[in-house]
Amino acid sequence: MESSELIELEVGAVANGGSCVARHDGRVVFVRHTLPGERVRARVTQETKNFLRADAVEILEASPDRVQAPCPFSGPGRCGGCDWQHVSLPAQRLLKAAVVEEQLRRVAGIEREVIVEEIPGAPDGLGWRTRMQFAVRRDGAVGLRRHRSHAIEPIDECLIAHPQVEVLGIERKRWPGAAGVEAIASAGTGDRLAVLSSRGRARVPRMDAPVRLVSGKPDKPPFVREDVAERLWQVSGSGFWQVHPGAAQTLADAVLDALEPRRGEVAVDLYCGAGLFAGVLGERIGPDGLVVGVETDAQAVRDARFNLRDLPHVSVERGEVETVLEELRFGRGKSKLTRADLVVLDPPRTGAGREVVKRVAEFADRRIAYVSCDPATLSRDLGFFSEQGWTLSALRAFDAFPMTQHVELLATLVRG
Repeated sequence: MESSELIELEVGAVANGGSCVARHDGRVVFVRHTLPGERVRARVTQETKNFLRADAVEILEASPDRVQAPCPFSGPGRCGGCDWQHVSLPAQRLLKAAVVEEQLRRVAGIEREVIVEEIPGAPDGLGWRTRMQFAVRRDGAVGLRRHRSHAIEPIDECLIAHPQVEVLGIERKRWPGAAGVEAIASAGTGDRLAVLSSRGRARVPRMDAPVRLVSGKPDKPPFVREDVAERLWQVSGSGFWQVHPGAAQTLADAVLDALEPRRGEVAVDLYCGAGLFAGVLGERIGPDGLVVGVETDAQAVRDARFNLRDLPHVSVERGEVETVLEELRFGRGKSKLTRADLVVLDPPRTGAGREVVKRVAEFADRRIAYVSCDPATLSRDLGFFSEQGWTLSALRAFDAFPMTQHVELLATLVRG
């Protein structure tokens, strides 16, 4: 089958990854730019032994949840940044809930009704992304990658970018010699930063907004300040922070609700980044308790230690989570812990994995809060926790990435 061939499809359920599932000549077809229940004409974009990928290029029978995409750069063969510009916001959340439910059922054997909650700050699903990775063509034009491609779609505006990002005007300038430009903004403080990666000697255009431009990874990278939980947080350069302006506060509150920390308890924050969860736990637990953060990235550790410097009962250890947990569990770490009442973990998209889950399950005593942006790896790890005697007691889902298929999840686990 030619990769450009058009095929007519009856579209079924949504799959993890944002495509919908159809069948053609006995093979599964993953179709983008469509909705469950639609009949479409689709162009095949990839063929493998077991399945096809395709883009819906003509809608023959439309779903009632279909809307006109607000972005002119969205659509088949165009910008790959948004999956569901063509879907109403309520329907987007129902699709995300369906994906999470299917992954829990298929991967972990858990039946659970999921409701995806709106996060304040983006009522129309636009203008929320405070961190943007722009690609730059050889001629200096700025754009975003097309879906599953290195090709660049030139743009002059991104509708999901936060206004503090758009005021920089990065997409409307030329960046000769640059490989990419990352725009970072804080919705709470107004701090803005552009991080330039170059192919050699890049020419930096004149900027009309206050911004610091850096190339590569300097010893002391510039930072933005975030205002969350009545504290200021320093986050250096490309360090991890939630991209939705309301997500950090929402998740901090949700983790506290999930763990119900008590004065004087011991808590561990794994993959702690700039220290958000360690900080809010430290304030709730109080000086008679202890909080230990664990993080591998050296700059994130420096940020976390700076951010938590006024909480002497909160410390941050640098190292691989598996190694540090093992040291703590046998009293060999600086903090001399053998158990923790509470554990929160926020691993990368690849999840924690069996070995980390085993050690967390042995180390934790009362409750575990698992923050995840991937339903598949979370479901896998929940299965591992079940093997270790821990049960999912609550699950919350948050629409931290409107117009995309991504969703933020918080699982609460208890023993038995």
